[in-house]
Amino acid sequence: MSRTPDFLIVGGGVVGLAIARELRRRFADQSVTVIDKEASCGVHQSGRNSGVLHAGFYYSPDSLKARFCRDGNVWWQAFCRERGIRLRDCGKFVVARNEVEAERMADLQRRATANGVPTELVDERAAREREPLLSAPCGALWSPTTATVDPIEALAALRLDVLDAGGRIDLSTAYIGRTGDGGVLTSQGVYRPGFVVNAAGLYADRVAADFGAGTAYRMQPFKGLYLYPRSNGVPLRTHVYPVPDPSLPFLGVHWTVTVDGIAKIGPTALPAWWREQYRWRGFKLGEWLGVMAGMTAILRHGGLPFLRYVAIELRKQSSRYLADQASLLLCGADVAGYRVWGKPGIRAQLAERKTGKLISDFVVENADRSLHVLNAVSPAFTSAIPFARHVVDRLADG
Repeated sequence: MSRTPDFLIVGGGVVGLAIARELRRRFADQSVTVIDKEASCGVHQSGRNSGVLHAGFYYSPDSLKARFCRDGNVWWQAFCRERGIRLRDCGKFVVARNEVEAERMADLQRRATANGVPTELVDERAAREREPLLSAPCGALWSPTTATVDPIEALAALRLDVLDAGGRIDLSTAYIGRTGDGGVLTSQGVYRPGFVVNAAGLYADRVAADFGAGTAYRMQPFKGLYLYPRSNGVPLRTHVYPVPDPSLPFLGVHWTVTVDGIAKIGPTALPAWWREQYRWRGFKLGEWLGVMAGMTAILRHGGLPFLRYVAIELRKQSSRYLADQASLLLCGADVAGYRVWGKPGIRAQLAERKTGKLISDFVVENADRSLHVLNAVSPAFTSAIPFARHVVDRLADG
């Protein structure tokens, strides 16, 4: 086992693997090692991702998200076709149920045009030609390039790309901290890399703090679940989303068609009590105290709109309520069988320590012989490869 790589990447999720792949392609004479505490790659955010390849029309044209998502969508679809990875090229409708939502939807199309993302505004009759179950009394926005993959399959192929390019992946190797002489202490011993790239997801702020980076931020975990049918679900052809409410931090309840053709409902997005709180076992007091401190700051910053968001999310813990909300996007769909919760996922959401403001774009900081990916929120999966190129550009520029 080589303990002196030129580049050591902490975190074997989609972002860490994408950066490793890009480093090997850019610097073929430099060694690259990825470490991950789990026995396989993508156990956390990346492997629990919805699998949606977003088109890139939600995001402000001046944001990194807009460019990376658009280009990442194109890359992933080409990659999946080339490698024989399952891809559901289903598209997506965003539906407007009233005039206020129709105005917001028109703004989304203007944003899509500015971002170079193809979309089309259609009336309900035209929308139903593609999705017969749709309810769009005030029209819909059609996104033809939105698609779905199985994130586990996609990650497995990306992992092989890293290995084929000469990268190394050391699993069951947890980052513990820095040594006094500049090494990196792990559960499998000390590494002495030339440079460290921190892509540790939920723990990225903790790793960054060891290098003196990210001190203005803290990680706020949000837990999400999707709702599945007991047997046969609603036979949807496309994803169906509501028009986003700008006063809420995340997208509303929507329908996602998996790569297997199953229509699921969700997700929920309640604050998690600790960073990997998939179940109620394994309570971590220190993390809970940090989360509570962060929530206090968020409440001070967000005020009544954030309290409204929490109230909505609490109601969404009821499968009946969640299914009923999703049914508003369709016409006559039977949602009675949607009572099975899928496996939870936890979003690593960065927030400012002082203000509690949730950070909506990618955040990367440099420090002593290191670079730290502090915020890689949705659509990080879709954006991973263009984002990795951006990160390596920063490294190349010194």
